[in-house]
Amino acid sequence: MRRIKSLLVVLTAVAGLAAVSPAVAQDGFTYGVWRNPKNSVHVEIKPCGGGRACGFVVWANDEAKADAKKGGTPDLVGLQLLRDFNLQKNGSWKGKVFVPDLNMTFNGTADFPDATTMKAKGCLIGGFLCKSQTWRRVDVAAGASPSS
Repeated sequence: MRRIKSLLVVLTAVAGLAAVSPAVAQDGFTYGVWRNPKNSVHVEIKPCGGGRACGFVVWANDEAKADAKKGGTPDLVGLQLLRDFNLQKNGSWKGKVFVPDLNMTFNGTADFPDATTMKAKGCLIGGFLCKSQTWRRVDVAAGASPSS
C-alpha cells in the first residue's frame, strides 16, 4: 500500500518546480517548482525541447529519499520524474512519470487551473487504477529547504 501511495505522490508530481519568479509558457503550462500534498518532494518543471516539458526532483525529505532507495533508486534528488510531457488539444499535459519507489514508468497528466495549483493524475495501466493529487507552487529558489 505504501508503494501505491508513493506512486501516487510521484504521479502527482506530474507538475514541476522552478525558480523564485515562475514563468508561464504561452500555451498555459506553468513552469516552476511544485510540492506534493505532503511537502515531501519538490519537482522543477521546465522545457526540455520540442515543445515538451520535463520535471526533476530538486528537494526531498529523508523519508522520501529512503522510500526511493528501498525501491532501487539510490539518488532521488536530481532524478527526472516527468518525461516528455506534451500539451494536448484539451489543454492538459500528458507524458510519462517515473516512480522511484517502484522503479517503473507510468502514464500521467497535469492540469493547471491557476498559477499556484497543479492537478496531477497518474494511472497504472491504460487509464485504470488512477490517482489524483493537488500540488502547490513553491515560492523558494530551487534546491532550498522548504519552510512549511
